[in-house]
Amino acid sequence: IIDVGCGTGNFLLRIRKKGIKSPLLGVDISPEMIYKARSNLQDSAFKDVTLVSRVVELDRNQPEFKMTLDRYLGKFVSPWRRDTAAKMLIEHADILDAVSAKYGVQKRYIVTFWGIETSFGKYLGSFNVPQALVTLAYDGRRSRYFRKELLNALQIIDEGHISADNMMGSWAGAMGQSQFMPSSYRAYARSYEGDGAPDIWDNPADAIASVGNYLEAHGWRSGEQVVIDGIADDPDPAMFEGGLKPKRTVAALALEGLAPTDPLDPAGLATPLRLEEEDGMRYWLGLQNFYVITRYNHSAMYAMAVWELSQAIAAARATHPATGLALLTLWWSTTCCCSGRFRKNGKHHTITRTRRTRWTRRCASQASRWSRCFDDTRRSG
Repeated sequence: IIDVGCGTGNFLLRIRKKGIKSPLLGVDISPEMIYKARSNLQDSAFKDVTLVSRVVELDRNQPEFKMTLDRYLGKFVSPWRRDTAAKMLIEHADILDAVSAKYGVQKRYIVTFWGIETSFGKYLGSFNVPQALVTLAYDGRRSRYFRKELLNALQIIDEGHISADNMMGSWAGAMGQSQFMPSSYRAYARSYEGDGAPDIWDNPADAIASVGNYLEAHGWRSGEQVVIDGIADDPDPAMFEGGLKPKRTVAALALEGLAPTDPLDPAGLATPLRLEEEDGMRYWLGLQNFYVITRYNHSAMYAMAVWELSQAIAAARATHPATGLALLTLWWSTTCCCSGRFRKNGKHHTITRTRRTRWTRRCASQASRWSRCFDDTRRSG
């Protein structure tokens, strides 16, 4: 037994002295790791671990359970995220092209997850993951789940992917730019280059590849819709209590009082959704891709935020034709080059022929990338 002091009590982790080996959980933690934990050594994952009251407080006040849909979307679907996502689609176009082609997930959805989870890598979380998981495992609300995640976190540390001190993340233990739980990291994180351990903390390419792999592994259907507005005709409230997985046909739901506003395959499966807005209840039919999004975060409101932001990104890009951006880029290049001078560090410099040629090629290349991004959006929707 490892007896981990948590301030108000003890969290008991029952393990073998020779290590932890659980084929069911997929963990095989070395005796060295266990020795460090038992001895409370300086580099132990349990060094000075305490019960973090803020973690429990956040667990009890998740926005999905406290907000109307309007307020929730206002929190995550902001003009800044929309505009920054459009820039990320250009800045990381080559990586996104490759990942989208490999995993069959549209680029704007991958970027949407990146933006909602960590604001494109800006905010990875301020909680030490082992401490947060010890707290949640001790707290009791979902102890079994968080004990499993703690063991997976220890496995990641034991394999040398990251140190315990540097394993920072959300209050729930999600890590990196893609905010993977430890078990998700071990199962779905991928290296973009295909060699070495995935670095979802500092390498955007690995985070992007990991999101694409996660969505594909959970059944993403490329090019298909996510959610459709519904027309409610006095549906039975019990129909909305069957979970998030699509189980009933569109035809059956229509007979029970919830029909789609757009044509859908009557034999296709859908999830009836009812969410509260400021003006009352609103209804939808969630499709397979909606369910896949909820595998990332088990919340219908979260899935709606992903869908709404992806739609906003597509709309923003559609209002700026690729030709206009290309012309703007080439105009800047031509204007700067024709003036024969440019300003750097407060001084004016003469543009040589070599520099003019290099800049023109660079601008033309950038214009081509922009054009490709917008063309892809118009084709994929």
